Amino acid sequence: METALYNVEGKCVGEITLPKEVFDVRWNPDLVHQVITSIQANQRKGTAHTKDRSEVRGGGRKPWRQKGTGRARHGSIRSPIWIGGGVTHGPRAEKNYAKRIPKKMARKALYSLLSQKARDKEIVMLDEFHFPAIKTKEGVALLKRLAYAGGMAPSGAKRYALVAIPDGEGIMIRAFRNIPYAAAVASRDLGVLDAARYTYLVFSQKSLENFLAHRPAPQSNIA
Repeated sequence: METALYNVEGKCVGEITLPKEVFDVRWNPDLVHQVITSIQANQRKGTAHTKDRSEVRGGGRKPWRQKGTGRARHGSIRSPIWIGGGVTHGPRAEKNYAKRIPKKMARKALYSLLSQKARDKEIVMLDEFHFPAIKTKEGVALLKRLAYAGGMAPSGAKRYALVAIPDGEGIMIRAFRNIPYAAAVASRDLGVLDAARYTYLVFSQKSLENFLAHRPAPQSNIA
């Protein structure tokens, strides 16, 4: 698949061929949804917790004697049937929400999402990252130049662009981390959840090489 190649000035300097093993995979929304929800479940912390009758403070004394009062027998005012008592079958903090995600499935979901973004012209390629200074204004200017050049639509989305930074150039993240509608991530750490959150993905030739080096082409039969 061919796509335009831009420089940091926002000028188109040619075309680049994206590997079809990564950027020409059939769109599989069910697989992408399954992987994303599994990742979100793995990030979930079980903080919802209700106290049962053994954890509620008080209720150690029997409220009244067993027989002779004419009232129903009770052993504690912290029984679940009492106001202020423990909760029966409520959420517990020890619940585990984690789900297993096979590596091949996660990789195929990522490639399916990247392929769909490539077809929608949402993959933006740069020849290299080169800023005179690692400042937020340089990151903002780069995104504006790419928008003016036609590589990207004008910014307006809450999560507009995600920039993949090459290995060894992690300091470049500083140029994007204070932009409210953009973010940067190391190319080797790019995942399906990151790709799904942002409209555009910006790669340099080097960052794309780093990304492909850490994620070999899928060999599974997952469709």
